[in-house]
Amino acid sequence: MISDEGTAAGSIASFLAEDHRRLDALLQAAAAHADHIDQSIYDQFRAGLLRHIGMEEKLLLPAMQRWRGGEPLPVAAKLRLDHGALATVLMPAPTPQIVATIRRILSKHNQLEEGSDGLYAICDRLPAPELESLLVALQAAPSVSVMRHSDSPAVRKTLEGALARAGYGLEPVSQYDTGEPQ
Repeated sequence: MISDEGTAAGSIASFLAEDHRRLDALLQAAAAHADHIDQSIYDQFRAGLLRHIGMEEKLLLPAMQRWRGGEPLPVAAKLRLDHGALATVLMPAPTPQIVATIRRILSKHNQLEEGSDGLYAICDRLPAPELESLLVALQAAPSVSVMRHSDSPAVRKTLEGALARAGYGLEPVSQYDTGEPQ
């Protein structure tokens, strides 16, 4: 958000955490019914998550590395593995198992970003001019092109590999995930 003075208002932490909440709400709405996933809402979630990942990969992590004299943040490697796993799990058509896997990854991943010593809090410690410039760039990040889903064996193999590298696997579908009473 740009203030009346033409400068960015807010913090990176509040801007990106709010985007997390928006994405969580979309995923929740897309999977609200146990018998099907609302493809239209899921497509909004998918495009939004890919944009969010792009903001972090193309803007946030490189800015922090520059600010640290070329050294990446210690958490950057794990975040990148998670981002790769998330981007890959978005490739096949959504199923309850895919949604459960996304939820599992995001529950761990978002803690690394939103915690008091997480990525976003670290970014908010940038000097004011850099912080403001980065926040404006994040707010202006364009939407991303999203390819059609693919359920090919090659995608499945790629998905399993990306999940394993990040320390995850395809989640079993629990009663909670399907919306059935526990």
